[in-house]
Amino acid sequence: MSSPCETPPPSARPGPLAGLLVADFSRVLAGPFATMMLADLGARVVKVEKPGTGDDSRSYGPFAGDRSLYFARVNRGKESVALDLKNPADHHVARVLTARADVVVENYRPGVMDRLGLGWAALSAEHPTLVYCSISGFGHTGPWSLRPAYDAVVQGMSGIMTITGQADGPPAKPGVPVADLSAGLYAFGAIATALLGVQRHGHGTHLDVAMYDATVSLLEGAALSFLATGVDPHRIGNGHFSIAPFDTFGCADRDITICAANDMLFGALAAALGLPGLVRDPRYATNAGRHEAREALRGELETVLRTARAAHWLAVLEAAGVPCGPISTVAEAVASPQTTARRMVVEAGGLPVPGNPIKASAYDDPAVRRAAPQLDEHGDAVRAEFS
Repeated sequence: MSSPCETPPPSARPGPLAGLLVADFSRVLAGPFATMMLADLGARVVKVEKPGTGDDSRSYGPFAGDRSLYFARVNRGKESVALDLKNPADHHVARVLTARADVVVENYRPGVMDRLGLGWAALSAEHPTLVYCSISGFGHTGPWSLRPAYDAVVQGMSGIMTITGQADGPPAKPGVPVADLSAGLYAFGAIATALLGVQRHGHGTHLDVAMYDATVSLLEGAALSFLATGVDPHRIGNGHFSIAPFDTFGCADRDITICAANDMLFGALAAALGLPGLVRDPRYATNAGRHEAREALRGELETVLRTARAAHWLAVLEAAGVPCGPISTVAEAVASPQTTARRMVVEAGGLPVPGNPIKASAYDDPAVRRAAPQLDEHGDAVRAEFS
């Protein structure tokens, strides 16, 4: 028999959100991504879907057989019930579910849930400790609140596309849906914070998370540059808006990333490349100077870097303590030993999907997760429980 101070086996360690009930009316990506994080950490998530077709993302590829990996990833570990929210019987089930839930998440356009009688005002009047999270393209206030939105629309309007890409090329969309994912992450953090507020202060809240706000918040250096100078920043490729050298550089066979973000690291970089004279060059004496002369500096660095393969320079720079790394393909990244060690690819219903980056010492991080549900897979049980 183990003593009370011993760590229980993983199978006996429920997630930190075990016992939490989440009514999930969201679909596609931003909302389901937030509720996936809640489910991964132990919450019970009941996903309410449209009868017949369910979440739109069930039809999005890539597919493994007839199963969408897109849907499987962000809906793993959830229960599915198909409800027609305009049907009185189904609406009653939804009302009972939301009355018992700790959290409600929805990502309809503002006003839709109110018209269905499932909005914040109606539910909070009967459930004062409810945490209600609304995720939308532009939020519930402001002149754009009713505009329809998808990730690419928001990326374009947020400014992030105009600062992405090479200086002499057109605006570019980042290779991942940053508007959806950032909104989902903010929603997840906001929900966790609001639940702590319920515990501390005894009342719930309405969380209004906009994809647009989330993406604007990610402008970071570009936004700060404009706010400081009033000058709209230009695209600078893979470089940094205020630090140099902090970019990708060509070697004999492939590019690598080098980030020498202070004078000490720049000195170490110069020494490692056999270019000690760079630190004495007045153009490169300060970070501001290096940034101003970053193209000239790039030329001097690449003259040496292109004499050998990336693997050689990565070993040299790592030995010198200079932050650097290869530019991996997706295949290299997901198959890396670091990805394996950190359990960042897991199995859900027999399908490989990205894992959870939150690692908590007191709780398990299983390599095998519960599958995403079939449409209405738990319908009978959910209707019986919440009738």
